[in-house]
Amino acid sequence: MAPRQPLTPNGDGTFSLNLQGEERALIAAIVPDLRSLLADDPNDEMLTRLFPTARPDDPEAEAEYREMVRDDLVSKRLSRLDMVAELAEATVLNQEQLAAWMGAVNDLRLVLGTRLAVSEEDEYDDDPDSDDPDAVARSAYWYLGWLLEHLVEASASEL
Repeated sequence: MAPRQPLTPNGDGTFSLNLQGEERALIAAIVPDLRSLLADDPNDEMLTRLFPTARPDDPEAEAEYREMVRDDLVSKRLSRLDMVAELAEATVLNQEQLAAWMGAVNDLRLVLGTRLAVSEEDEYDDDPDSDDPDAVARSAYWYLGWLLEHLVEASASEL
């Protein structure tokens, strides 16, 4: 049996979104959390990976850069999250909506990875320790990575 594809191109510039109920519930539950964090405190340390330092060698230039682009970056991320929240139950996405999903899923994964202190050395564990208080969050992190991979593959198939 072929592995399940969460997203398949329809051949007309749209994509079928084939998420199961629990997957849609996860997205619907965590999108508002990130949206609140971005809207309430875009300088929260959990957002570090969303806004990496552009000029680590020059604090003054870094401050100027952040002043120039930070509000726009936050606004774009909030807009993507809003679109994904609206489309949590969608079964078909157009290319703009797919791009919003890719960006939002990537943002969610980055923030969750920061919270969990995930590093490049971490490997997927398909049997997480049930005593680990972060087991559910880690499973969500790995799921979001899997979903992002499929979103990118589907998008690339239309190039």
